[in-house]
Amino acid sequence: MIGIGGSTIEKELNAISTRAHLIDPIPKSEFQSRIDKACKLMHEENVSAMYLHAGTNLYYFTGMRWSASERMVGAVLFENGTLIYIAPEFEKGTILDFMQIEGDIKGWEEHESPFQLLGKVLAERNFAEIDLYIDETTPFFITDGIDQANSKLNLVNAKSIISECRMIKSPTEIAIIQHVMDITLDVQKATARILRVGISAKEVTDFINEAHKRYGIASGSYFCIVLFGKDSSFPHGVRAPKNLELNDVVLVDTGCALHGYISDITRTYVFGEVNEEQRRIWDIEKQTQLAAFDASQLEKTCASIDDASRLVLESHSLGPDYKLPGLPHRTGHGIGLDIHEYPYIVRGNNTRLKPGMCFSNEPMLCVPNKFGIRLEDHIYMTNDGPKWFTEPSHSIENPFGL
Repeated sequence: MIGIGGSTIEKELNAISTRAHLIDPIPKSEFQSRIDKACKLMHEENVSAMYLHAGTNLYYFTGMRWSASERMVGAVLFENGTLIYIAPEFEKGTILDFMQIEGDIKGWEEHESPFQLLGKVLAERNFAEIDLYIDETTPFFITDGIDQANSKLNLVNAKSIISECRMIKSPTEIAIIQHVMDITLDVQKATARILRVGISAKEVTDFINEAHKRYGIASGSYFCIVLFGKDSSFPHGVRAPKNLELNDVVLVDTGCALHGYISDITRTYVFGEVNEEQRRIWDIEKQTQLAAFDASQLEKTCASIDDASRLVLESHSLGPDYKLPGLPHRTGHGIGLDIHEYPYIVRGNNTRLKPGMCFSNEPMLCVPNKFGIRLEDHIYMTNDGPKWFTEPSHSIENPFGL
């Protein structure tokens, strides 16, 4: 075992130096350029107005961090670039404090209807009878409320505009994602070193959370999955994870968030001696991941990457399709402000790869009731083709290529 075991939690935490502060957040000018792009797309699709709901879409375009709740908070973006924020009257002061891209704020009192207020905002601009494009993450109670209060509006999914903007990452976005991926990869390396027989999944999870904090990620881990032995055959974990035993497969899937952008890396290896079946499946997983990388070529479809993964598996008599032992889920997903976002690397997705797209490459192999192997790294597309954010695993005995 190279780089696995032999250290302690205390030693590894004490060796970490903060470095999250070394990368800057998205500048205000970039939020404005996103609005400009959205308005250009709106003009091309003959869209007069688009509603953005609290959450990552509102943040992406306006820079305003506001979590969705039972109260309607959002913004209407008009084709000419005008922004009108809609929020509870008592939140106006906080909205002004969080605002980066300026716009009028229309407030509603607690006993009033924000849905009628939205209709009034549109009617004042002679848009009472239009196709109103709606952020697809908007909760049903809000879209239904808008629809019930404004019978002359036709609500349309805004995916064609929002996804077209968010799928293509800027150099600034890619730099932030690279920074958090580097941090999480170092956390993965430290995690492998603290392993010992009997350590619990919770001890490892707590270490990973604290290690991210030591690197300067105030919120710690964005998520964390730690699985040993047969637990690793369940892609997203089990209710009561077992403690580590000698010769167990170890699966660690974790990430963090900085300036809103997320890292997500999985490493799988064995603590102890590797048996023949573990090695065979690990090597097939590695081969499959590399085939998916090679298939990630400009103007090819997202579906073609998933197809390439499954061709490798079928050549080893795994699968076919989503059958086990084999790959029970899509090959990958986009990443950015959300851990799972467009583009999705899955059968049937004919979205074509373009420079700036970022997505995971994780064709996990599951052997029921025995173990699972997931090697997850992320790709970003450049003008010259695919590039790795992080170096893929080297081998099952030496996962970090030490």
